[in-house]
Amino acid sequence: MKKFLDFLLSRARERSTWLGLVSIATALGLVLSEFQVEAVIAAGMSIAGVIAAFTGDDKKDGDGGAAA
Repeated sequence: MKKFLDFLLSRARERSTWLGLVSIATALGLVLSEFQVEAVIAAGMSIAGVIAAFTGDDKKDGDGGAAA
């Protein structure tokens, strides 16, 4: 499960993933009203906040993230 989640997160960080999703939505005729756009942005920000709150940071430098 962790490998699958890592795969999804790494794809979500790629510009091409977002371009592809927008292209597919456009090809399917997805049109959003101003209110729908605001709802999508609010939902995205909420999801991003939950992910940030419940996932850990990578500490590759070995000092626990302390500034020098």
